[in-house]
Amino acid sequence: MQPKTEPVRILIIDDEPRIRDLLRKYLAAEGFVVGEVADGEAAVTEVCSGQWDLVILDIMLPKKDGWEVCREIRKTSEVPVLMLTARGDEIDRVLGLELGADDYIVKPFSPREVVARVKAVLRRVKKGAAPGKLFSFAGVVIEPEARTVTVNGTLLALTPKEFDLLLALAQAPGRVFRREELLRLVWGYDFYGDSRTVDTHITRLREKLNQAGAPPLITTVWGVGYKLEVRDAEHSG
Repeated sequence: MQPKTEPVRILIIDDEPRIRDLLRKYLAAEGFVVGEVADGEAAVTEVCSGQWDLVILDIMLPKKDGWEVCREIRKTSEVPVLMLTARGDEIDRVLGLELGADDYIVKPFSPREVVARVKAVLRRVKKGAAPGKLFSFAGVVIEPEARTVTVNGTLLALTPKEFDLLLALAQAPGRVFRREELLRLVWGYDFYGDSRTVDTHITRLREKLNQAGAPPLITTVWGVGYKLEVRDAEHSG
């Protein structure tokens, strides 16, 4: 007999009742447990309760906009965030992803597409990394299962995307990853703008590693992308 699994809980954050009702009906039909919040302040409180498996977040919200809500969420939680907005400019997509969003859908949208995107994000989260495996090099230890990074024994505070970028590079030391490849591996789909968001995340990741006392690890391969260059890489499983 298969053990009973808990249903996936999804929180919709949008101030338009019509949008919330539409998404709730389609998501509930797929077996998801759905909650609703209509403003930014209530959204932060609800998400930080830790009871949600994925958040669908609108940008244009009362009290706190979606940008600020995403920032607040990422201070304490790695819950997947799918941004839903009428603003489709490239700069808005880049900003949403840099703040830690996992996907981005522009209104008007197909509710079936939203459901498909939700399932795709959940699959990526579930897939994760091999249990029990860790990567250790030059005083830096990455534990994929716990999603932690330590530098000389001190825990390093990384955003979810910074962690995912470092892990992607660490899984193949010495290999050069193109920016487009890192977008696909870390964000999980083809990005519709340029690849500056990767450069921004790499810059922040380098700064944090450097401030924590790690040696230079991430090398830029001009015109191509990035690689993790270490001499004493270790892989444990």
